[in-house]
Amino acid sequence: MIRNSVIAVCIAVCGIGLIQIHAESPITLQRTIPLTGVKGKFDHFAVDEAGHRLFAAATGNKTVEVVDLATGTKLQSIAGLGKPHGLAWVAQKGLLFVADGEKAELNVFKGSPLKLIRSIKLSDDADDLVYDNATNVLYVGHGGSDTANPASVAIIDGESLSLIANIAVAAHPEALELDETGHRVFVNISDAGQVVVIDGRSHAVVNKWQLNGAKGNTPLAYDVADDLLLVGCRTPAKLLVLNGKTGKEIASAPSDTGADDLFYEPATHRAYLITGSGAVDTFAVSADGKLEALAVTGTVAGAKTGLLVPSQRSLYIGIPGTTFPAEVRVYQTGAR
Repeated sequence: MIRNSVIAVCIAVCGIGLIQIHAESPITLQRTIPLTGVKGKFDHFAVDEAGHRLFAAATGNKTVEVVDLATGTKLQSIAGLGKPHGLAWVAQKGLLFVADGEKAELNVFKGSPLKLIRSIKLSDDADDLVYDNATNVLYVGHGGSDTANPASVAIIDGESLSLIANIAVAAHPEALELDETGHRVFVNISDAGQVVVIDGRSHAVVNKWQLNGAKGNTPLAYDVADDLLLVGCRTPAKLLVLNGKTGKEIASAPSDTGADDLFYEPATHRAYLITGSGAVDTFAVSADGKLEALAVTGTVAGAKTGLLVPSQRSLYIGIPGTTFPAEVRVYQTGAR
């Protein structure tokens, strides 16, 4: 593996690089989208590909920012939120779902401009969510702070926009990931070092996979073709590959600290791990689950979340409005 000495020295000085560096980065910065007036960090993102819009949960700003991807201009700033976390855009219904951690609710927006049409009460710290287009069901992780707010995964009917059920889990759910072909939902239970598997048809927990010597498992990604589950961990900082049927650990590799978002790109068989320490770690993932560290791309500290849009070959990363002005950096991936 070739090491670029100039890049390696720079990254070492910045305290970023823990893994090998190739001379050519797998992602290339294409442009930046300024988000004037946004303060603090971003949480999750969503995209409306048909409408060329990007949605950004600006947690520190208590808003969801709506950006025109064609022009890079801000279309709308949805205010009145507490702490927006998870986002999901459902194109066939024209709905934007926003999990609000501070207000302990799920908000549903529709129209142009987007307007609130429904609020569904949840427990505190409503967080990540995924929408199953095949069944029109939304899954939302929430709760876990105390006995009055039990850790659960809420199941929301996408037609009636009502709560169907809550599935109890051991601690606050972090990332949720969907296996649409297998009708499964994977849930990271970070404090317990556990991955829970929910059957999307029966809405029952069918597996609880305990990680071996790892906790702080925050982000997830799924390789549907090879049935591999990728798990980003904070304690210790590493990326795991699990067998998607059994939960058995296949491989692991060290990563930068503060893993918070993770994406898998089928066209390149690469995983992109976004970390709060200010780095994007890129790994090649083989069909049998082996990992090869490719590169570290430096961002800024606190730039912990983003969104991969495979059809665009684009990786969006939110740069918090703290030390630097808030912006979204748009990287081109190596997809061919």
